Amino acid sequence: MKQLIAILLMSISISVLAAGTRYSMRVDGLACPYCAYGIEKKLKKISGLSNIQVDLNKGLVSVDASEGTLLNEKQMKTLFKDAGFTYRSMVQKKL
Repeated sequence: MKQLIAILLMSISISVLAAGTRYSMRVDGLACPYCAYGIEKKLKKISGLSNIQVDLNKGLVSVDASEGTLLNEKQMKTLFKDAGFTYRSMVQKKL
């Protein structure tokens, strides 16, 4: 029984430590799968990001950032401008 409790506590601790932030960015100009690929390629260069999703119909780009990885407005404006798109806004939510 004590081992089971210890395992449960370790599992909870690991998931809390692994928690990060989900960023959702509104972007104009996303029109095709090639656009999505270009954005994914740029975001993959930033360490600590995973689960990159691009919704072409809604103009949304979502990404999970590990604990300690922070994205900011200036960084995203530059990234999307360099990729040929217009950055509009960003919302972040703790995972």
